[in-house]
Amino acid sequence: MDFIHVLILGAVEGLTEFLPVSSTAHLIITSKLLKIPQSDFLKVFEVVIQSGAILSVIFLYFNYLLKNRKIIRHILISFLPTAVIGFFLHKIIKNIFFESFALIVFSLFLVGVFFIIFEKLAEKKKIILKKELKELNFFDSFLIGFFQSLAVVPGVSRAGAVILGMMGLEYRREEATTYSFLLAVPTIISAGALDIYKEKELIFSSLDNFWILSFGFLVSFVFAFFSVKWFIDFVKKKSLVIFGVYRIILAFVLFLIVFM
Repeated sequence: MDFIHVLILGAVEGLTEFLPVSSTAHLIITSKLLKIPQSDFLKVFEVVIQSGAILSVIFLYFNYLLKNRKIIRHILISFLPTAVIGFFLHKIIKNIFFESFALIVFSLFLVGVFFIIFEKLAEKKKIILKKELKELNFFDSFLIGFFQSLAVVPGVSRAGAVILGMMGLEYRREEATTYSFLLAVPTIISAGALDIYKEKELIFSSLDNFWILSFGFLVSFVFAFFSVKWFIDFVKKKSLVIFGVYRIILAFVLFLIVFM
C-alpha cells in the first residue's frame, strides 16, 4: 500500500462508516478497484481506520454522553448481541463472509429495498416515527443490538441495520441515527482491540506498517467528523429513500461488473 491508497481508503471509511451504505462493502470494493491484494495487514488496516472514524463520534458526542449518562446502560445492552456473535464467529466473518462478493451484492440490494419499504410505510403513517431516545427501554435496547449484529454480514451496514430496526420500533430518524453513532463506539473499539491484539506482531513488525496505520487512522477521523455532522442534519429534514436507491443501483452495477 502506498500513500495514495491509504488516503483513498481512509477517506472512504470516514465518509461511509456512519452512513447506511456499508463501509465494509465500500472498503472491499475500493481495495479491489485499486488492485490491493487481500492480506492480513489489509484486514487489520481496515479495522484500525474504523477506530479513527469512531474517535470522531467520541469527539462530537462526549458532552452529550456526559449530560445523558443513562443512555450508556442501553448502549452496553445493545452491544451484547454483537459482542457474542462477533467473538464466536470471528474467523467465519473474516475469512468467509468478507470474501464473498455475491453476499455483499445481495446484502446491498436487500437492505436498500427495506429502506424504501420502511420510508413508504412511514409516509403512509403505517409506522409512526415519534419515539425519542429518552423513551428507550432495556427490551428495545436488546432488540436494537440484535439488529446491529446482522451487520456481521458485509453489505448489510451496521448503521443501516440499527436505523431500520429503530424505525421499525417507531423511533424518529434523527434519534435512531444518533443512537447508531453512539452504539458504534463499543462495537468498533472492541472489534479493533481484538484484531490489534491478534495481529500485534504484524502491526509493529516495521515502522512503515505503524505509520501507514497511523495515517489511515487520521484520515478516517477527519472525513468521519464531517460525515457525521452532515448526516445528522440530513435525517432531520429528509427521508432515507435516497440511500435505499443508492444501495440498489450499486448492487446492480457490481452484479454486472462481477457476474456478467
